[in-house]
Amino acid sequence: MKLELTYQDFCSQLQGRSEGISYTGYIQEVVYDSRKINQSPGLVFFALNGPFRNGHEYISDAYNKGVRAFVVHQIPLNNWSDASFVVVDDTLFALQMLAGHYREQLNYPILAIAGSLGKTTVKEWMYHLLAGKIHVFRSPKSYNSQLGVALSLLQLPRKADVAIIEVAATKPGEMKILAEMLRPTYGILTNLLPTHVGEFKDFTHYSRELCSMFDEVKWLITSEPLESLTELNEKKILVQSRALDSLIPFQDEVSIHQSKLAMEAAQQWIPLEEERIQSLPHLAMRLETFEGNAGSLIINDTYTMDKEAFKSSLSYQLSIAGSKHRIVLIGLSDEQEQIADELRELCQQFDVNDVHFLHQDEDLTLSLKNAVVLVKGARYMQRVANRLKLKQHKTQLSYNLSSLKHNLNQYKNSLLPETKMLAMVKAQSYGAGLTTIARFLEKQGIHYFGVAYSDEGKELRKSGIKTPIMVMNAEEEGMETCVKYDLEPAIYDFNQLDELLKVLIAQEKTAFPIHIKMDTGMKRLGFYSDQVQQLIEVLAAQPELRVKSVYSHLAEADKKESAFTQQQIAQFEESTGQFASYLSYPFLRHILNSEGIAHNPNAQFDMVRIGIGLFGLSSNRSFEQRLKPVIHWTSSISQVKIIRPGESVGYGRSFVAEKEMRIAIIPIGYADGFKRSLSNGVGAVYIQNQRCPVVGSVCMDMIMVDIGAVIIEAHTKVEIIGPNQGLNEFAKDCHTIPYELLTSISPRVHRSYSEEE
Repeated sequence: MKLELTYQDFCSQLQGRSEGISYTGYIQEVVYDSRKINQSPGLVFFALNGPFRNGHEYISDAYNKGVRAFVVHQIPLNNWSDASFVVVDDTLFALQMLAGHYREQLNYPILAIAGSLGKTTVKEWMYHLLAGKIHVFRSPKSYNSQLGVALSLLQLPRKADVAIIEVAATKPGEMKILAEMLRPTYGILTNLLPTHVGEFKDFTHYSRELCSMFDEVKWLITSEPLESLTELNEKKILVQSRALDSLIPFQDEVSIHQSKLAMEAAQQWIPLEEERIQSLPHLAMRLETFEGNAGSLIINDTYTMDKEAFKSSLSYQLSIAGSKHRIVLIGLSDEQEQIADELRELCQQFDVNDVHFLHQDEDLTLSLKNAVVLVKGARYMQRVANRLKLKQHKTQLSYNLSSLKHNLNQYKNSLLPETKMLAMVKAQSYGAGLTTIARFLEKQGIHYFGVAYSDEGKELRKSGIKTPIMVMNAEEEGMETCVKYDLEPAIYDFNQLDELLKVLIAQEKTAFPIHIKMDTGMKRLGFYSDQVQQLIEVLAAQPELRVKSVYSHLAEADKKESAFTQQQIAQFEESTGQFASYLSYPFLRHILNSEGIAHNPNAQFDMVRIGIGLFGLSSNRSFEQRLKPVIHWTSSISQVKIIRPGESVGYGRSFVAEKEMRIAIIPIGYADGFKRSLSNGVGAVYIQNQRCPVVGSVCMDMIMVDIGAVIIEAHTKVEIIGPNQGLNEFAKDCHTIPYELLTSISPRVHRSYSEEE
């Protein structure tokens, strides 16, 4: 984000009030995340506020890293004598104003990409078709939000042939703000899906809001009908079938459609090249992270190689690494060798510990123990990334962390600003990976973590997690672990409390944090209301203890109107009132889980606990429409066979073909979590968007499915959970609930994580 502004011009563009000393140099670069600051001249820190964090809390960190210019809405208490402050009403709006002023100085066209899905894919494929032929710049990753678009604009070079920026809106009025800031010359509308209406009144309202981005464009490429938007129809360029479509290297309808959008747009600038169409990359791996060998974490970003994308990847690596060793592995094609020195210099700017340039088929002898490894560059680096995987299995479980973040914010937006959130990460974060999900949520600013047992908390602490951790099932044997690793046990009976006190007294600990569990009707762990007075007397006599929270659990949280729930809430209020009367210090109260937030937000008290809701599930259908699916479970076909009439399939010959048919064998079975109850047509997978029912019995490691008339070959992708078959639907076929399904998917199934749409 290279700017060249005097401090006076900078203040003027933001319409802010200058406090402190007047900054003497030029304002050159905007930073907003103190974890990603690299010392360089002209940095200005914007103290941005989000659902969980107040950017003003990180001014000290930015100052300690060399920043001396700040944009704030209030002067911090540490008012350093050598710091400059620009005071504004809204720091995000000020950043958007700065981006808008910068846009006015650019004399080349900007193409905006909007739509429900596929924005990042179309953008990256269009870049692939154009790069090297014209000077084209595109926004990094999924920078399509109110903040992301402003940052994308500020990253644009002074000179280019075209910039491609993706945009998104989740609330009414957001797209108008983006349109005024971006002022696009051209547009692409990927699609408009009713499933993404979210907080808009209805589908028509949602469509009009998204399309308002294109009110002033010269042309718009889309396949959407847009009957009610006459002005846009006059500008519309329809995506048509062309001879070159046969070169598209994908078989599924969605990828083919997205390829056509990218091709239609690219040919507005240059003639399309056959080789570039044939080499359109698979983008599912974009910034994919997964567990590697020797306790490493691998970031696979091998689909492209350019300096701006590389800088974005280094920034991402820095943000998730914590104290871990950072390694970058780079593979360059012959024509890319000339930029090796520039890439090495970028790594130095981000204080990377080790940088290695690998030639094709070169063996890697580097130790990866406790490291975060970024794999970047030429296509052969994909093989390097695959070799570093901890598990090798065709069946994979992918988690979209951008969707998880979206869901977290939807729940937060349903609460009062001061209400804290505790994220449940027990049972390996519902099978998603304990430390990976916890690291991501900590980065979002979650206030508390909840685990079932002290060993889980210990694992989080050893991975570098600093956020407070509550241990829900704190067994007597784990009390010393709680004390050693700064874990906060939930106390649910007097015997358990005595065991903790013995440990605390022996170690001369005082004011150790605990959480009191009340049983208001669940009939699981917890004190009854008639035990509160006795408990208070114990607490009053024990300086070793300090109550951090009192909590309970609703038995019918998934019901909108439940008399039993109201009875529980009333009983909880009465019990916590007793604690408040006797304790001389404040404590938190919480009773709502994910379902409770959706159905009874008035009982949010001081904190809520979110778990399954993070993955996009809610029994409140109107609330669930605001959420996004997080999980995508896939495999690929091992073999295709023809079965003749009278032939049987699988163990026990439970299926016998009545006619000639084609089946596909897929490497997933009940040992992976694909339940045996799905045998003989109860369950199904989707191949090329067609439902393919299971034939015969589900085996330990394989299933056989009827592929009907679909023409497919080995290695074709298979959807188990995804757009065609959601987690809820699949769980119902298994005759279970999503909780059990998620936690029963085998550890041998490879997990990967992406922050892309």
